[in-house]
Amino acid sequence: MPPMPEEIYRQEDAQQILHLAIARQAEEGELSRAQLFEIAAELNIAPADIQAAEQDWLANKGILKEQESFNLFRKSKFQQRLTKFLIMNGFFITLDLLTGGGIGWSLYILLFWGLGMALNAWKTFQTSGEDYDIAFSVGGKLVSSKNR
Repeated sequence: MPPMPEEIYRQEDAQQILHLAIARQAEEGELSRAQLFEIAAELNIAPADIQAAEQDWLANKGILKEQESFNLFRKSKFQQRLTKFLIMNGFFITLDLLTGGGIGWSLYILLFWGLGMALNAWKTFQTSGEDYDIAFSVGGKLVSSKNR
């Protein structure tokens, strides 16, 4: 069998191939820190580079955990507002039906309050962009300090 010509991969392709290979090995069990450093040594990655990457990963992991906590907090606040919206508008519609025989003035409350709820839902479930980053930078720290 003739030798195969050496194929050259772009950096992104090599990262994806290595990521898949490590994922396959990880299916057999977890990788220890020592194994991680051994793999890095075999790839000629300096120990200082792998330590710096590990520190970046840990910092990013903490930020992701704070974002998850912030998102759960926002969703729970939205659920409270939605519950209040449904109870109050149910009461208003029932009162309107009992007193006027139809839906009149309660429809206006339902529509305007519903518009506000729709905008609040958009804001709550939008988890990227500049507005989210600003809300997270202000509110995320408050939420994480409350959870401690």
